[in-house]
Amino acid sequence: MTLDEWYRLGKYFDHGGLPVFYHRGGVGDTLLCLHGFPTASYDYHKVWNNLTARFTAIAFDMVGYGFSSKPRDWGYTTFDQVGVLQAILKHLDVRSVHILAHDYGNTITQELLARGGEGRLDFEIESICFLNGALFPETHRPIFAQKLLISPLGALFGRLIPDAIFKTNLAKVFGRGTQPTDRELDNFLALFKFNHGKRVAHRLIRYMTERSLYRERWLAPLQNLKMPFRFVNGLADPVSGKHLVKRFRELVPDQTDLIELPGIGHFPHLECADEVLEAYLAFRDALGRASSS
Repeated sequence: MTLDEWYRLGKYFDHGGLPVFYHRGGVGDTLLCLHGFPTASYDYHKVWNNLTARFTAIAFDMVGYGFSSKPRDWGYTTFDQVGVLQAILKHLDVRSVHILAHDYGNTITQELLARGGEGRLDFEIESICFLNGALFPETHRPIFAQKLLISPLGALFGRLIPDAIFKTNLAKVFGRGTQPTDRELDNFLALFKFNHGKRVAHRLIRYMTERSLYRERWLAPLQNLKMPFRFVNGLADPVSGKHLVKRFRELVPDQTDLIELPGIGHFPHLECADEVLEAYLAFRDALGRASSS
């Protein structure tokens, strides 16, 4: 599916005057697909048709990302983004979800779990599958552009970042043998720049600081997780690859369902879509067998 097709087939949800772009399609149990920084829900386009053949899949562009609104005066905290997510699910009358998350989407899921423990969710989380993402602040290895965006020069850098620098930095987190095509990089850039996105890029990156501030809040739910969980990780990811898996095993030893992908970088659902789809469907099939036994 091309980026133009993804846009034409999507819809908008009004969140307090902010247009939030989303996709919903398919039949069956609801699968919530969460994207990361600095991209958008289009990250799932290579697996979307196969997912919607089995599930009712929902994917949305967080505020400040992709085709959604990018206001200058919004908070852009993880708590704000989770509020938008909860509002969309309420609007769509969703009562339970399975989650497939990537990168910042993992942090969003950690906050959902924390709220669930506080009795603050009006839907149930049935299962979770994580793709690459820096779950712990001590394992996050930000790329150069992220470091600049979080610095005092962030606002200026975000507005002035050359297209070529954006593409080069993003390509560095892919595996050497699974580099994005020129068209894919153009799509990433178009989503980033849509609706003057460069002017809020430095605000999106605040989650890096939040991971340190709320480390214990977001770590505890993983350590106490009771629901089915799988982690699919591209080991060649310089941001959250092999070193993240090592730390995950140290901090969350009870979760042993880890699928490790040698040579794959930060975007496994783009770099090796068939393998990710196979791993996810096998995970769900196993859940189905367990529930029917």
